[in-house]
This record gives sequence, C-alpha cells and structure tokens, in this order.
Amino acid sequence: MWKLLEVMIISAVPLIEQRGAIPIGIIVYGLNPYAVFAASFLGSLIPVPFILLLFNVIFEWMKRFKFFSAINKYIERKLDKGSKKVQKYEKIGLILFVAIPLPTTGLWTGSAVAAFLKLDFKKSFIYIAIGGIISATIITFLSVVFPAFFDKIL
Repeated sequence: MWKLLEVMIISAVPLIEQRGAIPIGIIVYGLNPYAVFAASFLGSLIPVPFILLLFNVIFEWMKRFKFFSAINKYIERKLDKGSKKVQKYEKIGLILFVAIPLPTTGLWTGSAVAAFLKLDFKKSFIYIAIGGIISATIITFLSVVFPAFFDKIL
C-alpha cells in the first residue's frame, strides 16, 4: 500500500509525472500494473486544478521581480511552443499534448498551457484528464511489455 502511495506522489511531481512513476511502480517495485495505472493517474491529477487556477496569478507576480526574469523567459518559451499546438487543434490539441509521454509534455505543462491561454477550467480539466488516461495507458503498456520482452530474449 505504501509503495502505491509513493507512485501516486511521484506522479504528481513535475517533469517526472507518470513517465517516471509508472515504470517505477511496475518495474522497480513489482506492483500490479492496474493498481499502478490508477495510482499514477490519480496522483498526476492532483496538481491540475491548482495549476489551472493559480498559474497566471503566480506567473504575473514573478514578472514583477528581476530575480525571476531568466525562469520567466524559459517558461514563456516553453508555453509559447506548446500553446501554438494547442491553439491550432484546440480540444484534440490539448488532449494529444498531454497524452504524448515525452519530455516537456504532460499534465503539468498541459495545465500551464491551458491556464496561459485562459481556456475554460472545466473543459480543460476534462481534456487534460483524457490525455492523462491515454498517457498512463501508453506508459503502462510499455512498462509491462518491454521488460517481459527482454526477459524472453535473455
């Protein structure tokens, strides 16, 4: 039970998210893939409402201080890059942006992009959750299949 809680917490951490939590749960801890999927998905949703509600407020506050200028520029570049994709394809863009388990995509960045674009809270949460389910499915599949594949070869 504690290991599943760890998976849930790891999946809520930016940059690591489901991409790290699911393989840790399945490959390292040897937990049931269905339980890891559920714990990781739920954990990754924890920060979403906070990001959707508070991102712009915090980002605007940071802009007032020169100390944060480097990080603000970095965030703006990342958001601008992600925003173009989401704006072009709207709902599907946000879902796919979150669903593709690559670096600088995921629930944290998708939530920040949705907040940055001032998209509707409820719709954004739903689209981000759908993307999170797709991402968790892909990562769970890969975490189960590849170790089993390598075990057969070796």
